Amino acid sequence: MTLPILIVEDDEAIATGLSLNLKLAGRPTEIARDGDEALRRAGEIDYALILLDINLPKRNGLEVLTAMRAADNLVPVIVLSAREGEFDKVAALRLGADDYVTKPFALAELLARIDAVLRRTQQATAAPVATPDGTPLGFADVTIDDAQRLVCRAGAEVKLTHLEFELLAFFVRHPNQVFSRQQLFLQVWGQQAGSVRTVDNFVGQLRKRFERDPEQPRHFITVRGSGYRFDP
Repeated sequence: MTLPILIVEDDEAIATGLSLNLKLAGRPTEIARDGDEALRRAGEIDYALILLDINLPKRNGLEVLTAMRAADNLVPVIVLSAREGEFDKVAALRLGADDYVTKPFALAELLARIDAVLRRTQQATAAPVATPDGTPLGFADVTIDDAQRLVCRAGAEVKLTHLEFELLAFFVRHPNQVFSRQQLFLQVWGQQAGSVRTVDNFVGQLRKRFERDPEQPRHFITVRGSGYRFDP
C-alpha cells in the first residue's frame, strides 16, 4: 500500500493544485488546513511525507515540526514558505526538516524534491547499514544497529531523521576521509549541489547529538577550505 502525502496548507488554491498534481503523479494525498489539524493527523496516520507550510492558522509550521520531532515522529518533512529569510530555513533544518522550498516555486522542482526525499527514505529502509562482514557500525560510545536502523549512545537510543541517519552512516562508513560539501550533497542528498548552509546545519546537529563538546568536536571535523572529515 502506498502511503499518502499530507499537504499542510491553508491556501485552498495551492493545496488543491498540489494535491491534483501529486495524484496525477500517482501519489495519494490528504490536506490539513491548520497546524492543529496537521498535528492530529500526523499522530493518527502514517504518511510517506509531509509538505508543511510555515504560515498556518492556530499553530505555525515550525511549531508543528517541533511538536512532531518531540513526539519522535520522524516522517520526512519538506517545509514550504513564502519567506526568503535565512533564519526560517536554518530553523526548519535544525528542527529536523528534510528540505526547504521557498514560494513561489516551480512545480517541477517541488515534485523533483519530493521524489528525492521519498527515494532516500525508501533506500534507507531497504539498505541496512553495516560493514562488509556484517558487523554493526559504531564509534566511541555510539552503536548503529544495521537491522533496525537504530542508533544508540551509551546504551540510550538517539532519534534521528532520515537525512541525519544517512549523513551519520556515510561518515562512519568513510572514516578519515575529507569530503567537500558538494560531495556530501551528491552522496547523501542525491543532488549535484545545494545550499552550503544545509550541510553545515546537519553536521551541527550530529555534533550536538554525538560530541562531548560540540564546540570542540572530536569526530566531525571541519577541514577549512575543503569540507568535513569523520574521525572515529
